[in-house]
Amino acid sequence: MIDITENAIKRIKDISTKQESNLFRISVDGGGCQGFSYKFSFDKIKRSDDLEIKFDEITVLIDKTSMDFLDGSKLDFINDLLGSYFKVSNPKASSTCGCGTSFSI
Repeated sequence: MIDITENAIKRIKDISTKQESNLFRISVDGGGCQGFSYKFSFDKIKRSDDLEIKFDEITVLIDKTSMDFLDGSKLDFINDLLGSYFKVSNPKASSTCGCGTSFSI
């Protein structure tokens, strides 16, 4: 399972008001300087292999393959001097890039 902070839920809700969907997808793709990267997007469809986590009117979707990488992680939304961004704290990551969007296992 993945833990999602109140800050992240609030930001997802804020962004969803400008989207055509309230399905927020978190996925892991190959790429980035460390081998894997996190991807955040809104989706219009739920796939058969998606894990579904509901928070009020927001639904977070994570496909099974991505969940294997994300299990035990925490998603937070950070707003500091460096900017505003989603941050994944992943206990399975052995290293991350400087910006935190790419990781290796």
